[in-house]
Amino acid sequence: MTAIDAVSVFLPQRRVPVESLAAPLGLTDMQVRLFRRFHGLTEVRRDPGLSLTDLLLRATHGLTALHTLRQRVRFVVYGRAFPVVTPYPVNPLYDVCRALGLDHALAFTLTQQSCASALAAIDVAGRLLASEPDTPDGPPLALVLTGEKAFTRDAQFIPETSVFSEGASACLLSAGGGRDRLLAYACHQRGEFDVAGGESPARFQRAYRPALAEVIGRALERSGTTLSELRLVLPHNVNLMTWKRLCRLIGLPLDRVLLDNVTETGHVFCADAFVNYRTARQRDLLRPGDRYLVAAVGAGDGATFAAMVFEH
Repeated sequence: MTAIDAVSVFLPQRRVPVESLAAPLGLTDMQVRLFRRFHGLTEVRRDPGLSLTDLLLRATHGLTALHTLRQRVRFVVYGRAFPVVTPYPVNPLYDVCRALGLDHALAFTLTQQSCASALAAIDVAGRLLASEPDTPDGPPLALVLTGEKAFTRDAQFIPETSVFSEGASACLLSAGGGRDRLLAYACHQRGEFDVAGGESPARFQRAYRPALAEVIGRALERSGTTLSELRLVLPHNVNLMTWKRLCRLIGLPLDRVLLDNVTETGHVFCADAFVNYRTARQRDLLRPGDRYLVAAVGAGDGATFAAMVFEH
C-alpha cells in the first residue's frame, strides 16, 4: 500500500500583496477587491531571484534522510501544472537528480492534469513501487516533486478565480510504510472543458462543485470512509469561496477544511496538498489512525477532478 514517508516544502520568503499585482497583470480595482474580499486571497510568494531548479532543490532540503536513502530511490516523478516551464534545453528535473546523486533513478515528468497532477504523480509512483523488487539497501522508494515559477501571465493568476504562488514540495513514498497510507484515489477527467475550444467557462463553473463533490464521494466510498469520519480535508488552495460553497453542498463542516494557507500563500500550483499537509503536521491536527482527504482540481486541457483518502 502506497505510503508517504516524509514531506518537505519550500516557499519563498518574499510576500507580495495582491494589490501589487494589479499594474503588471492589468487588473482592475474591482478584480483586486474580488480576490481579497470575496476569495480571501491576500498575498502570494514570489522570488524572481530563484530559478525553478532552486525551488525544487530547496524543497528537498527538508528530507533529512534522503542522503542516506538515495540508493533506494528508484523513481523521481515531477508532477506539474504546465506542460512547458523552462526554455529548451534547460531541464530542472535532471539538474535536481544530478545535484542529489539520483542519476540512477528513473526520472520523468507527469503533467496534462494541471494542478491535479500531484495526485496523479502519487498514484503512478505507488503503482511503480508496487511492482519493483527490493534494492540491496532495502525496499524501494520514490521521490515526488512539485513546484513551478509564475513565469508568464497565465501562470500568475486565473481570472476571477485565483492567484498563484511560487513554491515547491518534495515527498518520499514507499510501497509499505506504516504512516499516511493511501486508502483510495478517485479521478474524473472532463475533456469537454478544454479551454481551447470546449464548453463555455460559465458551464465549467456550474459543473465545478458538483463534479468535485462526486469525486470526493467516490474516494470516500472506495476507502470505506464516511464524510463524518474524516478528521481533516487538505484542499487545493484555489480560493475560500469555492470551499465554503462546496462544504454547504456536501454537508461538511467548514472547520474541517484547512484553509489558512489560502490567504497566506494563494494557489501553489501542484504543491497545495503538501503545503497543507505540512501545516497539519506542524499544528498536530492529525493523530495516528485519523483519516483525511486531499482534493485537487486541474483546468486547462480539459478538467481533472481528483481526491485521495489517507490514513495517518
